Amino acid sequence: MKKLWLTNTAIVSLVLLSATSFAQQKNEFSVKQAVDYAMKNTVQVKNALLDVKIQEQVNRQVTAAAFPQVTGSISTTHYFNIPVTSLPDFISPATYQVLVDQGVKNGAGQPITFPSAGFGVIPAQFGTPWTASGGVDVSQLLFDGQVFVGLQARSALINFYNKTAEVTAEQIKVNIYKIYYQLVVGKKQIGSYDANITRYEKLLHDEAEIYKNGFAEKLDLDKVSVQLNNLKTEKLKAENSIAVGNAGLKFLLGMPQKEELVLSDTLSDEDLKANILDSSYDYKDRKEFQLLTISEKLGQYNIRRYQLSKIPTLAAFGSYSKNAQRNSFDFFGKGDWFSTSLVGLKISVPIFDGNKKNALIQQSRYELQKTRNNIEQLKLNIDSDVEQARLKMTTAIITVDNQKQNISLAEKVYNTTKLKFEQGLGSNQEIYNAQADLQVAQTNYYSSLYDAINAKIDWLKAAGKL
Repeated sequence: MKKLWLTNTAIVSLVLLSATSFAQQKNEFSVKQAVDYAMKNTVQVKNALLDVKIQEQVNRQVTAAAFPQVTGSISTTHYFNIPVTSLPDFISPATYQVLVDQGVKNGAGQPITFPSAGFGVIPAQFGTPWTASGGVDVSQLLFDGQVFVGLQARSALINFYNKTAEVTAEQIKVNIYKIYYQLVVGKKQIGSYDANITRYEKLLHDEAEIYKNGFAEKLDLDKVSVQLNNLKTEKLKAENSIAVGNAGLKFLLGMPQKEELVLSDTLSDEDLKANILDSSYDYKDRKEFQLLTISEKLGQYNIRRYQLSKIPTLAAFGSYSKNAQRNSFDFFGKGDWFSTSLVGLKISVPIFDGNKKNALIQQSRYELQKTRNNIEQLKLNIDSDVEQARLKMTTAIITVDNQKQNISLAEKVYNTTKLKFEQGLGSNQEIYNAQADLQVAQTNYYSSLYDAINAKIDWLKAAGKL
């Protein structure tokens, strides 16, 4: 008995632990919370932010060129064979000169003269088997036009990658808004399916009672059953579509599929109609426009960089070293270390590079002009996007209102037709037709509702107000 009690206790504990674990994985998000979650978890945004950090390190590399460059070195060398240097024979000529001046004769009795082949060379070894040196080299760039332009462009480059990250985030945000509200509309549509199923279940019950009393045919009862089964099938399809959309939204958010996602926002006609009459917009509000503006500034920096590469550069340098020579590896004992030190200036003057720099300058000008052309084209695109989105949104709002009225009228027609049928003044076919008209009105309403959502999101995106 005790063993059984322990087993039951363990099972209950595991169930409670599992329930707690699942509860911790439930995410109930508004659309804004969903966007915030995506900004922290989607790979695209993460990589875009990493690009910003990468550029920060590139900027550090550019900045490093303006600081002193210090290099220390220590080396030791052992010569197994000391290098041999051939020197002109400077001893023999002096000796021969004395013999010639004294009139000394050779063994043949002839006066000694300088050899016709010359005196050749003397092989000589200089140095010791062991050498060591240690020193410090310092250089400082005093002027380089390209480096200084690079320093000026650092903030613009960071802004470029930050704005690129914002453009990426906005594209993800648009998709999240559309999928989120598509699921919200889908849930509202499920409610309509439930209401229709309830109506048909009531109709089936009434039809069954009439059939029992002999006032209806089995065919009429079967027709209602077929319509009811069709409605349940349509509801199941809609629920599957919502499940697929929910999984797609999780993927877009960067959320693990095993976690639960619950949408807390609802949708009303007031939300759709809010700010639809606001026709003002500014190109500068669009992230893409801001990005191209920064690209234009970087293009100007690029031209200046290549222009300044044609003027001389100036650098200072200095060096200090200690050197020692030994016949054995004994550099820390007795013996001298000889110092060498120097400072200097170096001017590098570009003379001729085959017109490479001129070609780079002209290429950069063409690229800058392309950027400016893209800015003008984007303005036209923004104007077109805003106008089209506004027209679509206005039409969609009117359509939503009309379809909402159609649903109300179709419900009245259905209720009146059903009342007539119950009073024996109508037929089953009239009820089927009224129900079919109601379903068409509902389908058209939800379709127009989603079109209106898309139109408003597109308008907000086009106007830079999303």
